[in-house]
Amino acid sequence: MIVRLCKIAVLAVVALWIALVAFGNLTDYGSNWPFVQHVLAMDTIFPGAHIRYRAIQSPLLQHAAYALIIAVETLVAVLCWLGTWRLWRARRGAAATFQRAKRIAVLGLATGVLLWLGGFVAIGGEWFGMWMSGQWNGIESAFRFAIVLLAMLLWLGQRDDEMDG
Repeated sequence: MIVRLCKIAVLAVVALWIALVAFGNLTDYGSNWPFVQHVLAMDTIFPGAHIRYRAIQSPLLQHAAYALIIAVETLVAVLCWLGTWRLWRARRGAAATFQRAKRIAVLGLATGVLLWLGGFVAIGGEWFGMWMSGQWNGIESAFRFAIVLLAMLLWLGQRDDEMDG
């Protein structure tokens, strides 16, 4: 039972963390807006880089990208909270029941990995050359997010034994 409770508690903390990220971006839109704008505009990458043709200069498209990021963050938080609730309700159930209850949480965690590893590291880092920017390089932060979510995904995915007596 203790392992199940620990998984539920850590998942709840992950849900809280991502919810705070989404809430911060919604209520203080301007704090991360320059980051998104500069990464997409590619205006701080190496001067001689030949990938500038990939830049998105349109403010409308930049805002749409930022809105998509916030929407996915919100989705991750909601799925993780829902997953936490479902695991809580199944905590005393059979191993198979608890395993089935993990599905929504797994979906939430995987969606978060897709956002931070796929969206920020792969697309932002490589396609838009974010790694070349001294000021607007979010790869380390995104990598931290992805690793925490992957670690939780791996731990949560491990099968749990039947409950004692």
